[in-house]
Amino acid sequence: MHMLLHRHRATFDGVVRDHVEDMYRYAYWLCRSRWAAEDLLQEALVRAWRGWAGLREPRTVKSWLFTILYHEFARQAAKPRAEWVEPETLPEPSTDSDPGTALDLGRALGALSDDSRHALLLQVLGGFSCAEIAGVLGSTEGAVMTRLSRARQALRRALEPQDFGKEAKEA
Repeated sequence: MHMLLHRHRATFDGVVRDHVEDMYRYAYWLCRSRWAAEDLLQEALVRAWRGWAGLREPRTVKSWLFTILYHEFARQAAKPRAEWVEPETLPEPSTDSDPGTALDLGRALGALSDDSRHALLLQVLGGFSCAEIAGVLGSTEGAVMTRLSRARQALRRALEPQDFGKEAKEA
């Protein structure tokens, strides 16, 4: 029995190792806080371990883990708690990019509806298909496609450079 549990745990650890970085990035974008993301990820992994024996489709383990993470986020968000103001609300921009771009992207993502933001982050950070995102969010594939399209359009509008001098040059 002990050997079986050890093998079961080793398999779980290997699967988690394969997906934990993507899960952390998603948790960070959900929470906008390193510490909250770490707590959220830890709680989601505890829930995943508890449900590991019941996983029926091993090939869907990534979407299963992200679904648990998303539901844990929703569960925690529903609980009343004191508001914590984080001094760092966005990851530090890389040195090869404009620091304003990272701030603009963070603001643009924050302006999206929760549904659109979650769908976009699952696609970009998790690499999920529309069908997989629908499963994680408990939605339909068509609704996810609409959310993704709207999210991309809103980001494009929010991030496109404002050319105020264009009208003056054309006149």
